Parts: sequence; C-alpha cells; structure tokens
Amino acid sequence: MSDTVATLTIGDKTFEFPVLAGSMGPDVIDIRSLYAKTGLFTYDPGFTSTAACDSAITFIDGDQGELMYRGYPIDQLAEKSNYLEVCYLLLYGELPTTEQMADFDERVTRHTMVHEQMHYFYRGFRRDAHPMAIVCGVVGAMAAFYHDSTDITDANQREIASIRMIAKIPTIVAMAYKYSIGQPFVYPRNDLDYASNFLHMCFSVPAEEYVVNPVVARAMDLIFTLHADHEQNASTSTVRLAGSSDANPFACLAAGVACLWGPAHGGANEAALNMLRQIGTVDRIPEYIARAKDKNDPFRLMGFGHRVYKNYDPRATVMQKTAKEVLDLLGVENNPTLQAAQELEKIALSDPYFIERKLYPNVDFYSGIILDAIGFPTSMFTAIFALSRTVGWIAQWKEMIADPQKKIGRPRQLYNGAPQRGYEPIGSR
Repeated sequence: MSDTVATLTIGDKTFEFPVLAGSMGPDVIDIRSLYAKTGLFTYDPGFTSTAACDSAITFIDGDQGELMYRGYPIDQLAEKSNYLEVCYLLLYGELPTTEQMADFDERVTRHTMVHEQMHYFYRGFRRDAHPMAIVCGVVGAMAAFYHDSTDITDANQREIASIRMIAKIPTIVAMAYKYSIGQPFVYPRNDLDYASNFLHMCFSVPAEEYVVNPVVARAMDLIFTLHADHEQNASTSTVRLAGSSDANPFACLAAGVACLWGPAHGGANEAALNMLRQIGTVDRIPEYIARAKDKNDPFRLMGFGHRVYKNYDPRATVMQKTAKEVLDLLGVENNPTLQAAQELEKIALSDPYFIERKLYPNVDFYSGIILDAIGFPTSMFTAIFALSRTVGWIAQWKEMIADPQKKIGRPRQLYNGAPQRGYEPIGSR
C-alpha cells in the first residue's frame, strides 16, 4: 500500500480511499468500502478499469508490448524454455531444478491417459460436432470420473486435479479431433515429449508409423507456451468467477473452455485464417487492403492489432520466426492461402496506414498460419488454444482458492428497467 489516498467528492462530502501499489504496473484505488461509505457503486462495463483480484502470475504492459510469466519476459521463455517448464513456473512460481523438472515431467506423463469409459462419452456426440463442444463437455464430465480430486479444501486433491488436467487435456483434444474425422483414438505415448505426443495422437494411424518432425513439434510447443496465460482475460476471469463459488476444478475449467469458444476471444486465429481464405490469392490483396482502409466498408483485417497491446504483440515476434521455419519446411508453393498470408504480412509491416495505427500482425495471425500448415482444420484452432491455456486457468484458480481475501463474485448493476409499480388483476387491465 502506498502512502497516498484518493479523494472522492460527492456534493459537500469528501471520502478517502487508499491507493494500492503493485510490484509493477499502475497503482489502483481500493474501492471496497465505496458502497458502505457513499451508498454508490462504480459503473464499469467489461471491467476494463477494475482490478478484480491481485495476482503474482502474469504481467502485461500493453503500451510497451511486454508480457511476463512470473517476472520472466515471454521472449526469453520462448527461446530458452519449453512448455512443461513454463507450466511448472506458472503453477509453483519459480523455475524448477533438474530434479524438480524430472519429477514434474514424470507426474504429467503418467497421467496422460483418460478413463477408458470416457471413450463411450465421445460416441454420444455427433461426428460433425464442433471440437470445442466436445472438449467443453468432456472436461466438465471429468468430475464424474475423478472423484478423488474434486475437494477444493484439500491441497493434495487440488494438486492432483492440476496435474490431471495438464496431462489429460492433450489427449482429450486429440480424441475430439480423431472423433470428428472418423479415425480411431490414439493412446498417448510416454516416450514422447508433450508437444510431440499431442501431434502423434492427432496425426498417427494404426496402419503405419508416424514420426513427428522436430521443427513442427517445436512450433507446437511454442504455440502452447505463448498461449499459456494472459492475465485476467475473459476466460480466465470466467474460471475465477466460477471458482469463487467453490465449484470443483473440472467445472471451472469447463466454464473457461466455454468462454474461450467465443469468436471475440479464442476464435481469433480461426477468424484470421478464414479471412485469408476469403482473400484467396495474392493478386486480390490490394482490393482487400483498400477495403480495410475504407471506414464505410464492414471488412476488417483479422489478426492485426490487439486490444491490450498498443505496441507490437511480443508473442507475435516469436511466432513470426517460427512461422517462417514451418512454412520453409512444409512449403507454401501450392497453398495460395499461405502465400496470401506472407504477402499480407509484408504489406502490413511496410504500409504507413498500418504502421501509424500500430496494426501489426498479432500472435493469432501467425498461430493460425502455423496450425493450418501443420494440417489442423480451423475448427481445431480454439480447442488447441484451450489446451494451451489450461495451465494458466489452473494456476489462476489455485491462486484464487488459496487467497484469504477470496469472495464469491457478485458484480453490481445499473438498473434501468421499470420503476416499482402496483399489480392489477387481469380483469381490470
């Protein structure tokens, strides 16, 4: 807490509220006593000016284009670390020692299989069901299979639930993909790393051997890492809100999956690729650039700019290099969509219109390109995002459960409906 206070004057009365200072970022005004002191609430649609919690997990400075996990810049983690090590960092607050990493890797690896009866659960869905519908249902149903990790008051059960979700979500997502294309489920392999195991479960078939390309596996691992957490975004806030009622962890994560499914949130990379397919070929790009600059045209360039980052999305810097490596490996000669993506990126980075408005390609632009090049359909993009973000949701949920200031979420409202009125019997109306 800082020594300063904020004063609010209403009529002839003045009220004081303490100003709290975090380790980084702007100070905040503590208005917890606002209603008790003044009888008033604040009005903040979308909670864009409200800190609903204090957290030590992720820090974002949108103006500077910075993203840190537990104080480590995302570009350092992306270059030097891997997803499972980042999972450990997010969950426990520090980077692991060699022994701690080996133990964590072992615990995750030994939990990757799902209950065999869950296979029948999948078969209850239509084959053309969206993978996110399946993932949302299966994650929520885990509470019906793993009763020994639903007691949120037991720290050991919270830990088991955390490991289970990180370990099983790649299997759950891969099974949703296999089910959607009519192929048999592929069991996880303990001899593969996290990203390679996911790719193997998605793309291998019993009829022949499938060898995971290390460049593709590294790209997949980077996508997981860059999406692992992103402060108090919509889905993370949803997980926290659900968890504030003491709901079991699987129900909370299912709520996060449902929120992420929204096209304004997790569907951004799918929207970016659909836009590229709408453009079609390189020769049509000037037409769409002109449309994007026309404020009267409803067309918008998806995958450019970011609500939070007023500078370059730091995750996009990492993804740009990886996208080039993957495209060089897999080739774009016969893929007009990816050719259009490369040309559009070149224009956006050199056109004054985009530079002045800071409409740089964001992480969704590059991740969509990479996932498409690897062979995933767009319907899988958000499910892969959910896989990546699971550890962030869990870390935030565990932090909230352990917070002595935890309260059930109960936002207020500005009521603008009918005032109080008297009831009249139907015959007299």
